[in-house]
Amino acid sequence: MLFKNNLLKGTLIFIVSIAIVSCAGPKVSRVGTETVTDLSGRWNDTDSRLVAEEMVKEALSRPWIENFSKRHGKQPTVIVGTVLNRSHEHINVQTFTKDLEKELTNSGRVQFVAARGEREELREERVDQAQHAADETVKGPGKEIGADYMLKGTINTILDEAKGTKVIFYQVDLELIDIEKNIKVWFGQKKIKKIIERSRSGL
Repeated sequence: MLFKNNLLKGTLIFIVSIAIVSCAGPKVSRVGTETVTDLSGRWNDTDSRLVAEEMVKEALSRPWIENFSKRHGKQPTVIVGTVLNRSHEHINVQTFTKDLEKELTNSGRVQFVAARGEREELREERVDQAQHAADETVKGPGKEIGADYMLKGTINTILDEAKGTKVIFYQVDLELIDIEKNIKVWFGQKKIKKIIERSRSGL
């Protein structure tokens, strides 16, 4: 009887211990935003940041920017247009375009104008100022700076998979287009290949 009671007690303790562990919340660790994390192999914040940094750096090293400055005596003004996600994944393209905007703006090599939606909000603010702000502080219409170039692009993928191994190939194409003449002055391409191997244990 004593043996059975001890066995039952031990079993109950084991079950309770498992229940406590299984009910514990997830383990969360804070890491720096520059830390490379690649858990699933899909496009992530690291890909977005690094691709934006490399492609903007490459774009600003090409002759178009010097040619413009020589012709006009000023920095070119750039706007980011549409970046299309044509991949098989759900990619937050807005995060990528914001990374592009950040790199262009912080480079100091170009002027960067607000996107279409942002401009609408600013125009509404100027209308409001015209009605309610003091005359000496009102920002009037007709003084916006028009962009000289628009940056557009696409994100594509090729997926290959066999025997538990998956290969994802990403290709990011960006084009800088002269808005007045519809001339493409720069074309950039960044390729990423990831190999994802599933654990044989199934974990």
